Formats: sequence, C-alpha cells, structure tokens
Amino acid sequence: MGEIGDDRTRFADARGLKAYAGSAPITRASGKSVFVQRRRVKNRRLADAGYNWTLASLRASPGARAHYDRRRELGDRHSAAQRNLYNRFLGMLFHCLQTGTKFDEITAFKNPARELELTS
Repeated sequence: MGEIGDDRTRFADARGLKAYAGSAPITRASGKSVFVQRRRVKNRRLADAGYNWTLASLRASPGARAHYDRRRELGDRHSAAQRNLYNRFLGMLFHCLQTGTKFDEITAFKNPARELELTS
C-alpha cells in the first residue's frame, strides 16, 4: 500500500495499476506479427512484494490456489500462472480501493463457469 500511495485517483483503471506494478505484459504488433514481452520498467519494490504476496497466498488461500492450479492446467508455466494471479490480485485491490469495500475471498474467486455446471 505504501508503494501505491494514498491518492485514489492516481490510476484511472486497474490496467494502470498493473502496468505500474510491472505485471501487465507489453504487446507490440506490426503487420501480421505480434510480440508479447515482460515489462522492464516498473516499480520494483511493488513487483517484488506482489510476487511474495502470490507465493504466500498459494498456501493460505484456497481460491488463489485453485486459480493458480487452473492456469497451470491450461498450460501456463509457473511464472506466467503466478503473474496471472498477481494481476487478479491487483484488479481486486484496485476495486477495493475505489469502492471502499473489504476483500472477500468467496466473492473474489467465484468461478461463473463452475457455478453453471453445478446448477445444470
């Protein structure tokens, strides 16, 4: 929280926060070629804290663990699955800061596709 600051209007949307943290990839497209790479310019302290946050959450949060495992099943490597989880956490953090709500794991990690399977 100290790295983000107390100005709630600093980031217009969650994508700005993700770019600032360095977890959002850079996509460059030219003609028919598309190249996706990692960000080199970022807030390193926030990026380091985020990756430690995701590692700790894999043990403490069943929802985070399920999300990470689902990404691994889809073919992501460890770092890509961890970055995806970190992006999700940053999106949730942005939402909580903008709305003034507290984090709720059940709401944050509910999976609409699985809910449809259970109801049909």
